[in-house]
Amino acid sequence: MKYVIILGDGMADEPIRVLGGKTPLEYAKTPSMDRLAKMSRIGMVHTIPEGMQPGSDTANLSVLGYDPKKYYTGRSPLEALSIGVPMEATDIALRANLVTLTKGEKNYEDRRITDHSSGEISTEDAAVLLDAVKEVLEDDIYKFYVGTSYRHLTIWKNGRTVPLEAPHDHLGQVIGPYLPQEKKLYEMMKKSYDILVDHPINIEREKKGLNPANSLWFWGAGTRPALTSFEKKTGKRGVMISAVDLLKGIAVGASMKNITVAGANGGLHTNYQGKGQAAVKALVEEDYDFAYIHIEAPDEMGHQGSLEHKIQAIEAIDHFVVQTVVKGLEAANEDYRLLILPDHPTPIRLRTHTGDPVPFMLYDSRAPRQECWQYNEREAQLSQDYVEAGHKLIDILLEI
Repeated sequence: MKYVIILGDGMADEPIRVLGGKTPLEYAKTPSMDRLAKMSRIGMVHTIPEGMQPGSDTANLSVLGYDPKKYYTGRSPLEALSIGVPMEATDIALRANLVTLTKGEKNYEDRRITDHSSGEISTEDAAVLLDAVKEVLEDDIYKFYVGTSYRHLTIWKNGRTVPLEAPHDHLGQVIGPYLPQEKKLYEMMKKSYDILVDHPINIEREKKGLNPANSLWFWGAGTRPALTSFEKKTGKRGVMISAVDLLKGIAVGASMKNITVAGANGGLHTNYQGKGQAAVKALVEEDYDFAYIHIEAPDEMGHQGSLEHKIQAIEAIDHFVVQTVVKGLEAANEDYRLLILPDHPTPIRLRTHTGDPVPFMLYDSRAPRQECWQYNEREAQLSQDYVEAGHKLIDILLEI
């Protein structure tokens, strides 16, 4: 038996008037998921424990079967695992986003954050910008490490876990009220703007109509994590297929194999089909038991407030990921159980995450159910099938 999770990050949403009251998932053309839904268990699952911030960190830990209330120590430490950054017990990891701030205001505090991803800047360009920051700001206490695209890392030696705001929670807002209270972090963010605003890469980006990456933004502070091995916990050998450091870091912590797919970049134009093919290869040719396929695109489009592109991402997941996995496993005559779900909603209206329950679909190739469901938020709610503790959903998938 093979087990697969296909996770469309931030795929869930709210009914939208211009879609006739449908959600993007309900509106999108998803023939592969529609076919499976008619033979699947459909329901809702609460992936974010009460009292915890809704994010891909807590939610994906939940989906993988790790109770965030027990295992979560912060987002950035998980990304540090992915990058291979050594952390001492007294170190604090911080996410260091490269973001886009407005330029017309005199004071840094009066600027607005317009893009948390700097137009999905390439890792190559971001690395050059981070080098410019490191030359001025790095010392024995603060070290900077290149991640992927706009997502980078700072290690604060002998630091403290301090409250910090996620940039995607405050898009379009004046940044003053959301800047760090920790003086040194605030000063480094402010100084980074002076370093980056007229950097040649940003000047060239603006000439091309692209958003400049003109400031650091610190958030997601935490201490070194300690996850139980996924194989020890479940008895299954697993692989992780994702373009983002957070998920790769969770995999490192869980002793799962990370598979890198060429062209997978965490954006709208990622290599969807390559991810599906990598999962099939790992399960069929390399005899792994479990594959976790994470696709970031719906979440990024939700943060950008792009309804058209969010629908496009969902349709690409259906056509290039779901279809590829199903056809590949069926061609190999493999019995399999397939779970499809988002980690959390990222509503277009809000452009940030919420902690609301999300729809899941569980298909078993051995014993297809005779149902009439479609896979979307509305139908999943109507099913009245509800899993309260998100970290227990994987036990249902794996029949533990």
